[in-house]
Amino acid sequence: MNKATVKMLAVLLSGTMLLGGCSKSGGTQEAAGTTDPEGAAAAESAAAVEQDPDKRYQPEWTKDAVIYEVNVRQFTPEGTFNAFAEHLQELKDMGVNVLWFMPIYPISVKNRAGDLGSPYSVADYRRVNPEFGTDEDFAALVKQAHDMGFHVMLDWVANHTGWDNPWITEHPDWYTQDANGNIISPDGMGWPDVADLNYNNEEMRQAMIDSMKYWVETYDIDGFRCDYANGSPVSFWEDCRAQLEEIKPMYMLAECDNIKELLENAFDMEYNWHLWDTLTYTASGAGKASSIKNYIYTDFPDGTYTLNFLDNHDKNAYEGTIRSHFNEQTLPLMFALIYTIPGVPLIYTGDEIGLDHALEFMSKDPVDWDSTGISYREELAALSAIRSGNPALYAGNYGGPIEYISVGSSDRYVLTFAREKDGNRIKAVFNCSGKEREADLSSLFTGNETVLMHGIEDKVNWEEYPIADDGLGSTMTLAPWEFYIVKE
Repeated sequence: MNKATVKMLAVLLSGTMLLGGCSKSGGTQEAAGTTDPEGAAAAESAAAVEQDPDKRYQPEWTKDAVIYEVNVRQFTPEGTFNAFAEHLQELKDMGVNVLWFMPIYPISVKNRAGDLGSPYSVADYRRVNPEFGTDEDFAALVKQAHDMGFHVMLDWVANHTGWDNPWITEHPDWYTQDANGNIISPDGMGWPDVADLNYNNEEMRQAMIDSMKYWVETYDIDGFRCDYANGSPVSFWEDCRAQLEEIKPMYMLAECDNIKELLENAFDMEYNWHLWDTLTYTASGAGKASSIKNYIYTDFPDGTYTLNFLDNHDKNAYEGTIRSHFNEQTLPLMFALIYTIPGVPLIYTGDEIGLDHALEFMSKDPVDWDSTGISYREELAALSAIRSGNPALYAGNYGGPIEYISVGSSDRYVLTFAREKDGNRIKAVFNCSGKEREADLSSLFTGNETVLMHGIEDKVNWEEYPIADDGLGSTMTLAPWEFYIVKE
């Protein structure tokens, strides 16, 4: 066993130790070895990144973005903007700097699914859901978030509306109709609670863009996560982006995977669905590290990002919880991986405690923040600080490309890479298997590196120490799911 094992701090502590003195919906614990992500981020943001005029860059605040998907309905027992606002500091302490709010608009009653309806069945594009609070409540929440250094993104549903959206009666020609003139749901999607919009209608397209502009102009929103983005024409999104950019620089996330046309001029980032598939398969013991490389995309349009995640509202509701896919041994490694590969990491409501409950999508079902007795908040805070403090790990052209390094016969199971930017070089080793693996590290480590994070079994240490303390030779035996993040 390596000497650093003695220095490990357990991630999986008792619920009393982790949550005592904290509110049920979050909180962090001051501990030796915890890096201050707020201070690190502030220091880093003080120095602007020099940009290559021949390359494409997104807004500079995205370079070290850590996105948190906010499920307002389920985050607190109250399920309101005001109740959520009380926990902003907890998320900031965790290293989150971007808040993506699931749809906050009124939900249609007609043809509603479930008790409260799907938030993606929009009754009015220019109002807030009274279940969550008032317009003034949301404005205050956005202002507070901005004052604390967060950027704010709204979930936007452009493909369809609810059945009692006023557009239905005022502009029926804005919707797709069958041969008998009846408005229909999106074809083949299984969404009877929504009505399909007709993107051949130019008036509707402009009305949709004007509705998005309303939130930017009224609430100073910083970007949009666009639901089922490939369900609307690329030309619409490009026109939309151009008009939004006239107000302020935007950050646009498309819910789709590897549709490069959307990234040319309309969007900055797309989901990495296939990476999630591969990571869950690997965590089950069936996949291999060599397969993960296939979905760390390097051929996207210049300067664009992938969204890397272990969970989101769709996966949690319909395909299993984060805990059902990743156990106490695999989850620390998987978090570390999505924070260090190219792209932007996403954390969904409840991931920070390894929530093992599929949140109801159309009913009230608040997160029980005491349910697991586990907290990954400190590890996530440390990963955010590592990410913000090392330009090599920035997203897109702000950061460094990924360079894979062979460790010999274990390459199928051990993912090893380096990323470098402007003299800042980060190296990482991940044993993506449930067995010990021999790794030849002679071409990776010189012995002069500093370990930024080391995980073994269910324990993670983020207190920096010289790698020489581990007594690493040219070859070492990596424990199951062991990983290192080191700085040269």
